[in-house]
Amino acid sequence: MMTPHRLTLLALAAFLATAPLPALAHDPIDGSKPPPQTSGVSIPPGQIARAVKEIDSLAQEMMARSGVPGLAVVVVQDGKVLALKGYGVRKAGEAAPIDADTVFQLASLSKAVGAGVVAHEVGKGRVKWDTPVRTLLPWFVLSDPWVSDHVTLADLYSHRSGLPDHAGDELESIGFDRRQVLERLRLLPLAPFRASYFYTNFGLTAAAEGVATAAGKEWADLSQAVLYKPLGMAATSSRFADFMARPNRAIPHVRADGKADGSFVPKYQRDPDAQAPAGGVSSSARDMGKWLAFVLGNGTVEGKEIVPAAALLPAMRGETISSPAYAVDARPGTYGYGFGVGVSPAGRVTLDHSGAFILGAATNFVLLPSEKLGIVVLTNAQPTGAPEALAMSFMDFVQFGGLTRDWYAAYQPLISPMYKPAGDLVGKAPPQKPEPAKPLANYTGTYANAYFGDATVAEEAGGLVLIIGPLPRRYPLAHWSGDTFTFRPVGEETFPPGTISQVKFADGRMSVEIFNDNGLGTFARK
Repeated sequence: MMTPHRLTLLALAAFLATAPLPALAHDPIDGSKPPPQTSGVSIPPGQIARAVKEIDSLAQEMMARSGVPGLAVVVVQDGKVLALKGYGVRKAGEAAPIDADTVFQLASLSKAVGAGVVAHEVGKGRVKWDTPVRTLLPWFVLSDPWVSDHVTLADLYSHRSGLPDHAGDELESIGFDRRQVLERLRLLPLAPFRASYFYTNFGLTAAAEGVATAAGKEWADLSQAVLYKPLGMAATSSRFADFMARPNRAIPHVRADGKADGSFVPKYQRDPDAQAPAGGVSSSARDMGKWLAFVLGNGTVEGKEIVPAAALLPAMRGETISSPAYAVDARPGTYGYGFGVGVSPAGRVTLDHSGAFILGAATNFVLLPSEKLGIVVLTNAQPTGAPEALAMSFMDFVQFGGLTRDWYAAYQPLISPMYKPAGDLVGKAPPQKPEPAKPLANYTGTYANAYFGDATVAEEAGGLVLIIGPLPRRYPLAHWSGDTFTFRPVGEETFPPGTISQVKFADGRMSVEIFNDNGLGTFARK
């Protein structure tokens, strides 16, 4: 069985939260706050201002080392913008520059942004974080009836429902819409409820869909009405069409020819509408500065309450362990409702999240609530570690007065597995004397699968093609040996370049390797 390579950002969030770094100076412990809020390293006057002055050089260094075409940064403290700037170009080979108002796809930063929308509805009394989703979406079912009845908004926003890692993403990649994906989640096996952490875009999306239903609005409209408009985030939307309509938008880029050290080229455009609450927000650095002020102000901006602090707090505190400590002296990583929550080596709580589309976007934020300080970094290229490294380098300067490590180099072992091709046949030469295939008509026909829907194997131009999904996806099949064929998915977010999937035919059944991660990749011939 193959485990598809999806952009799980748990490793990045855990690294932000737990990296064991030494302080650069032995400052006295700050005892001015109660023990749970006491930090072990003080921040001298003027140190944050000096850290802000490093932004330009850090941004230029990360662009040079990663090769990303464009990048934007915003830093906010106590509601005031300390830095706001764009770097590079919107599209490689063209002159249009990235600026503070260039709109980027946020990818998974959408989860933290959307948590504010849910918190607003909690504050209004329409829902509670512990509202069972079935009371909002009666049609929403999981494979365990008891879990179906008891899974709450909080469970789905904190990824503790038991759904498998990135459940439903493979359905989105072949064209299923939001409702179709959510309805099929009932077929997936569940890990222990509230005792397991598996990052799921569509689990969280189900919770958001329930909140929107309770409000009587589409999620994108609800987000606009209760968060984006009140905050003055005029360039922000949870609708893909709005992003595409922006004249000043960042074009996504991928490595040329899929090479890890290749230059970046514009090639694909990710449409994340199906999972909009989890990955479909688009915004500018200027707008994200307003969001930072809102979050760091505990739901209040310039004295005006947008969301009650008591409704927002659960989203921003650790609710489940996302990465257990790997050693007795290591800090664990935790997750709230759309926020990664950790403790820095300085002894301060940090909030963070990374966002990534393998088709061309990588984003990051890091918040230091004790200082009411936050940074957002947006890029228009597939994951490189650059946004995370820039944000963490800045926080090093803030907390320690200098760098504690080469953060860009440190992130590379976490980024590189995202680009490793999937499939048991990757790197293997075709057999020199393959067993012959049967006549092609023996394989053609329609094959049924409750999770993926019907798939068709057709004969075209003397060969076979696998056709699957509402898009539909068309995969030309190459003969490997006997009743085994292969194909290479190209352009799908779920699988990196170079992935090879086997397709095996036997006894009226067809098994598709890249769809078998959860044991659901077998199709029965009709």
